[in-house]
Amino acid sequence: MILGYCIGCLYVNGYDGAKRRRILVRTGMAAILVFLVMRWINVYGDLRIWTVQASTTRTILSFLNVTKYLPSLLYICITIGPGLILLAWLEKVKSAWTKVVVIFGRVPMFYYLLHFFVLHFLCMIVFFAIGHTMSEAAGGMMFFRPNDFGYSLGVVYLIWIAVVAGIYPLCKWYSQYKAAHTYWWLNYL
Repeated sequence: MILGYCIGCLYVNGYDGAKRRRILVRTGMAAILVFLVMRWINVYGDLRIWTVQASTTRTILSFLNVTKYLPSLLYICITIGPGLILLAWLEKVKSAWTKVVVIFGRVPMFYYLLHFFVLHFLCMIVFFAIGHTMSEAAGGMMFFRPNDFGYSLGVVYLIWIAVVAGIYPLCKWYSQYKAAHTYWWLNYL
């Protein structure tokens, strides 16, 4: 999010699009190069060192296995770098899909908070629907999930798609509201 604010100056009206794309691609490639060099050296940038494994595939996975929480320097480089290159590449793509994605991009904090609470609310409904009681909730409203509770990755993706599609109309409404109003707090939500 901070990076979004930092590169916002590249997206002001009148900024040269070709120059912006060059900056994004070069910065993205530099981040990937930093990742590759620092990960190869294997001394700094992540808590986990990579090791040679029994197969090439496992060695590559060990090399790419970096710490997400709290994000390590190498995690940031290997996620932000390709993201910046993708941002430069997708800038000229215009389709129905990009119109939908732009709505979420205009209201990122609103989307994040909304999806967070919707997912927790759905988890709470399922928690009680499968027979659990309030006394089994471990610590309050956000913890309606026993240790043995969960779904396969395919089901999780279907739930995710349904939630994103379900909150899209609210995000679209809020995007239009932000465009029509100039309250200072709208810049943060």
